[in-house]
Amino acid sequence: MIVSGRCQCSQVEYKFDTEDIISAHHCHCKDCQRSTGSGKATIIYIANKNLKLNGELKFYGKKGTTGMTVKRGFCENCGSGVMSYPREIPLLSFIKAGTLDDSSWLKIDSNFFTKSARDWDAPNKDIKCYEGNPDIMTNIKSVIKAL
Repeated sequence: MIVSGRCQCSQVEYKFDTEDIISAHHCHCKDCQRSTGSGKATIIYIANKNLKLNGELKFYGKKGTTGMTVKRGFCENCGSGVMSYPREIPLLSFIKAGTLDDSSWLKIDSNFFTKSARDWDAPNKDIKCYEGNPDIMTNIKSVIKAL
């Protein structure tokens, strides 16, 4: 199924096929809390080759607690955060699920950084929870295959 999303002003738009999704997660790290202004970021892992992006994003990079630099992309006009990616794995994108035109189909695989989750936005204990960032080696076959 082809799905689409956009920033608030529609200056940046994207499309991808749901068959190409690697996984989807709630990240409760402090950086995601700050960048979203909420208790978590809901992100969809997808290879760049499977993402059709129209418009220009401005990026801000910050080294995270795991040592990787996360580059967060936002619309220069309206400021909406649309996607991010790890600088060390530039072929992989994390789409912000809140920017989807319709997210009713989305199923979340796990929670990251539950140790920094806020009580007012507690992680869903019905799905897999990681106190920190899960070791990428646990999913490396899926990531490499998708890239």
